[in-house]
Amino acid sequence: MCIDTERFERARGRVIGIERQRLGIGTLSEKTVHAVLKNYYAPDEDMHEIPIENFVADIFDGEAVIEIQTRSFQNMRRKLAAFLPLYPVTIVYPIPWHKWVHWIQPDTGEVSKGRRSPKTGHLYMLLPELYRIRPYLMHPHLCLLPILIDLREYRYQDGWGRDGKRGSHRADRVPFEIGPAKLLTGPADYISLLPDSLPESFTMKDFIKATRFSPRSASYALSALREIGVARQIGQQGRSYLYTITEEETFHAL
Repeated sequence: MCIDTERFERARGRVIGIERQRLGIGTLSEKTVHAVLKNYYAPDEDMHEIPIENFVADIFDGEAVIEIQTRSFQNMRRKLAAFLPLYPVTIVYPIPWHKWVHWIQPDTGEVSKGRRSPKTGHLYMLLPELYRIRPYLMHPHLCLLPILIDLREYRYQDGWGRDGKRGSHRADRVPFEIGPAKLLTGPADYISLLPDSLPESFTMKDFIKATRFSPRSASYALSALREIGVARQIGQQGRSYLYTITEEETFHAL
């Protein structure tokens, strides 16, 4: 999917702005990622926060809905039930690609120099969230759009332990660069998200190793993939179930 970096910079400028930069990170909303992406996908603010069927759509252009979902899809189910019979809906799901973490001293407001997290985001990190909206995954009006973004995460150093980092509270996440995205319109698109290291036939343990998901997230992801026919159980290997990924050509032939 084509990414417009200049448009992203304009969206960043509208949301963050010179004045908010001057006042400091503490003045920014915790939903800065949400606000920047909303302005990126709909620079016209007349399309923002539009009431539809007792809910509020992040973006509505009169023909289609875009929802920017930065957290769990749990709360999307009621919206989807209301929106999908009426309009096409695209759920944009930002995933931290490369992340720099800054620590804020709660008493002074001093912000540390950013340190890059060793973790790297991947588009397939969307998969566990699909479990929460699985009744709607095959709806013809639903598209999903995971997108990778580089960001700076600001956290208050107010947790426990000597360094105050465990259990700390996040102040904000501020995106500064936009990366790859993938529009998912059907089962074949989900196949392209999966890691190349996933074997042709695999167990849950193999799936966890390839994706680096927690056991719970891996279970959610695999259940969702089975729901849409992308993954299927083909037997057992010892005491573990054995799965395979449906060939992409199968979906194109339908």
